[in-house]
Amino acid sequence: MYWVYLISSIAFPEQKYVGFTEDVKKRLSTHNAKGSTHTAQHAPWELQACFAFQDKQRALDFEKYLKSHSGRAFSSKHFW
Repeated sequence: MYWVYLISSIAFPEQKYVGFTEDVKKRLSTHNAKGSTHTAQHAPWELQACFAFQDKQRALDFEKYLKSHSGRAFSSKHFW
């Protein structure tokens, strides 16, 4: 399975991140261990939502959408 996940910073609640992975639990641990340059300064993180896909390209397309202007508006309205 391929996952698109949404996380938010516990220490800085206005900070949000959308990502793609094959292992959500491991990826969240990496974010919280400051193993990602994009999220290290706002750790710790908590999972807000995740979406499973069987097709990798569909997952990547959904991640790209959520990172777009309209995707950010959609996720803000429904998931944050």
